[in-house]
Amino acid sequence: MYNPIVPLIEEALIKSNTTTIIDLGSGGGGGLIALNESLRKSVPSLKILLTDFYPNVKAFEYTKNLTDNMEYDSRSIDARDVPQELKGLRTQFLSLHHFKPSDARLILRNAVDTNSSIAIVETQDRSVPSILAMLFSPISVFLVTPFIRPFSWVRILFTYLIPLVPLFVLWDGVVSSLRTYSIQEMKQLIADVDKERQFHWKVGKVKSGPGKVLYLIGTSNY
Repeated sequence: MYNPIVPLIEEALIKSNTTTIIDLGSGGGGGLIALNESLRKSVPSLKILLTDFYPNVKAFEYTKNLTDNMEYDSRSIDARDVPQELKGLRTQFLSLHHFKPSDARLILRNAVDTNSSIAIVETQDRSVPSILAMLFSPISVFLVTPFIRPFSWVRILFTYLIPLVPLFVLWDGVVSSLRTYSIQEMKQLIADVDKERQFHWKVGKVKSGPGKVLYLIGTSNY
């Protein structure tokens, strides 16, 4: 689903003169595996550092072992105040909607203040089609659960016999759609934090299969 924004990430890496991605709010990091494979076709020396405010080290370790260019930081990394020694293109995939506007502004302000390029991606939006798609998410859970690795009988139990996982995925999907910033709201966040126009910003959306991918990308003008 990230393939349509691969050229935009490639462009941001080039403009930032880096081959390193500092991923913020990585969760378990697994969502970046397919994107990593696509990006390495044009950026063979790509390095990805997984970080999170609540680092899931076990999941990070599993993801790291699936490829040879991913590392992780076991510290608690706050996207609103990223340690200055972490240099590279900052990314956030499917996480900005978790932040209130005041915190979203802090994330962007910190990037501007430290002259750190940033790329934010969301794969849902606050629209009727997006919310309707989320209503069908339990079907996807039922179909893919047996193929998730590492295999877990507990996951099987709470998917099919006691269907808590499909209900949680449904709830999370609908709420995420309702909380996702619109393109206009993203532009307002940028206007609030970069009045001096220190960064070059791109905000928009691209089609990805039946859905859309929203993006907000900022690279330094200096």
